[in-house]
Amino acid sequence: MRIRRVLSVFFVVILLLSAGCSQGSAAEVLRMATTTSTDNTGLLDYLAPKLLEEKGIEIQWVAVGTGKALEYGRNGDVDVVLVHDPKSEEAFVAEGSGVNRRQVMYNDFIIVGPSKDPAQTRGLPAFEALKKIAASGVPFASRADKSGTHMAELALWDKAGLQQPDKEKWYIQTGQGMLETLTVGDERGAYVLTDRGTFIKFEDSRKGQSDLVIVVEGDDALKNQYSVIAVNPAKWDNIRYDLALTYMDWLTSSSTQRAIADFKLLGKQLFFPNAGR
Repeated sequence: MRIRRVLSVFFVVILLLSAGCSQGSAAEVLRMATTTSTDNTGLLDYLAPKLLEEKGIEIQWVAVGTGKALEYGRNGDVDVVLVHDPKSEEAFVAEGSGVNRRQVMYNDFIIVGPSKDPAQTRGLPAFEALKKIAASGVPFASRADKSGTHMAELALWDKAGLQQPDKEKWYIQTGQGMLETLTVGDERGAYVLTDRGTFIKFEDSRKGQSDLVIVVEGDDALKNQYSVIAVNPAKWDNIRYDLALTYMDWLTSSSTQRAIADFKLLGKQLFFPNAGR
């Protein structure tokens, strides 16, 4: 059994109930907070049975933005986090909330927009594309949820030398996940910063009915690194640090790294393993 997209007000209660229901099974339960991209793409559905078979660990997860995932870690609501915002992760470890941070894999961000590309961004470096969008006033849809994607977007606005948008009429703050934000972008004719894997999933779900296309890709600034971090057991008595370490060792092992590389959606590789690099 697993948990996904649970409203935060109910998260702790549901995890406790789930753990209680699992006590009669042979599997031990590991609680994880992770990002929407690992869930939306199907990667976790693909890996979870392998973990159960090889290590006897049943993983339960909630898929939220990186900021919220780290908050669950700070509150001791989960045993491990799998996230993608290096600066926030470093702060999480430095403050003593997390330990044993390890690289797992990466993919990349892309900027998508209307097929006619009204802001004329196609092929530009990411920060130059944002300058053009801001100058043109063409809509831009942001997750605006402190997720790893949102934090990457804010860093790009900074790199562009622009004040981070907020109240501008063209700046749409969805406060939602990646698939939902892409839907808003499609409906409103807006540009969107997204991870590539979720966009592939989005394109497939729209069955050729979306007007969003990739306009910016391949920029070094768009690399999207994922890391796994154990919640510090010294702060919380209920943390299953032993299971967290077993999971982290398994996730960064050569066999699981190969499995991550082999995971494809519509024939396209979504994540590139880089544990230990």
